[in-house]
Amino acid sequence: MNNKTIWITGASSGIGKALAIKFAQEGWKVAISARREKLLEEISKSQNNIDYFPLDVTESEKCKLVFNEVKKKLGDINISVFCTGIHDPKSEKKLNLDKVRKIMEVNFFGTVNSINAVYDYYKEKKSGQISIVSSVAGYRGLPAGGAYCASKSALTTFAESLYFDLKKSNVRVSVVHPGFIKTPMTDQNDFPMPMIKSPEFAAEKMFIGLVKSNSFEIDFPKGFTFIMKILKIMPNWLYLKVIKKGMSSIGR
Repeated sequence: MNNKTIWITGASSGIGKALAIKFAQEGWKVAISARREKLLEEISKSQNNIDYFPLDVTESEKCKLVFNEVKKKLGDINISVFCTGIHDPKSEKKLNLDKVRKIMEVNFFGTVNSINAVYDYYKEKKSGQISIVSSVAGYRGLPAGGAYCASKSALTTFAESLYFDLKKSNVRVSVVHPGFIKTPMTDQNDFPMPMIKSPEFAAEKMFIGLVKSNSFEIDFPKGFTFIMKILKIMPNWLYLKVIKKGMSSIGR
């Protein structure tokens, strides 16, 4: 057991859960937060060094209170990772303003609420790391992904700005761009997901990126993210043509 601590939101399932278990196995003290308290409790019982703190990230003041509880119980927090995210692919096939607002409220503003809770803490102690889990879906707009893509694109550009704001305070900011990871969220998708990986794969790559690297971007799997980065720099006319052709090839 080392004396380092990580706080992870969105940790009741998927990448957040796998990341919590990975850090615990590596000897870190781990604090996990999410709305589903029962799932958090089960994860906490699976490892001796995981404590859980239920949280709805859409409640800004609650984010501050929970972070203070984490500090009070576990001491210095070396890394904060914000994994919270939702997606409703069925609702995105038509414009549903309530769903759009909900996705933005959780994915973007929920993450900003969490960042706001830790911002002064890291800036004042002039060390530590804030990591924001975005997605390659934030590189460009994708079919039936308007709100989700927009929320992830907003997170990526927010992380870029935050990097400059906190660099002078010696606080590291990183952004995570996963490809397809098999989680309850991606299980909702009804289309092929190339190079899909397990949450444990994602956790391993994130652990390396967060602890053993100093890169701003942590992206995986490399083969898939390379393709997405090529699409990202394409001129609009070519990108739209490529995506349209790809959709036609799978009958969509």
